[in-house]
Amino acid sequence: MKEFLNFRKMLTPMVIQIVFWLAVIMVVIASFGIMANVGVLEGLMMLIVGPLVVRIYCELLIVIFRIHDELVMIRTGGTGEAPGFPVVPTGPTPAQPIT
Repeated sequence: MKEFLNFRKMLTPMVIQIVFWLAVIMVVIASFGIMANVGVLEGLMMLIVGPLVVRIYCELLIVIFRIHDELVMIRTGGTGEAPGFPVVPTGPTPAQPIT
C-alpha cells in the first residue's frame, strides 16, 4: 500500500488492459452499426482492422511502462521482478537443453 501511495507502483498498466477490452467492444458494436448503415464491406473491414489498431495503440502505451520497469531494475540492481507487467522469458534458460 505504501508503494501505491508513494507512486512507486504503477496503476496505469492495469487500466490500459481494461481500456483495451472496452475499446474492442466499442469497435465491434460500431462495425455492426456501419454494416447496417453504410455497407457490409466497410463494416467487415472495421471489424478486422479496428481491434488491431486498438491493440497496437495499447501495446505502444505498455512499452513505455515496460521501459520504466527495466530502468527501475537497472537502477536498483533487481532480479527482473520490477513492479508492473511480468517479465516474459524470450529464450531457453540455462537449465533447459537447446533442441
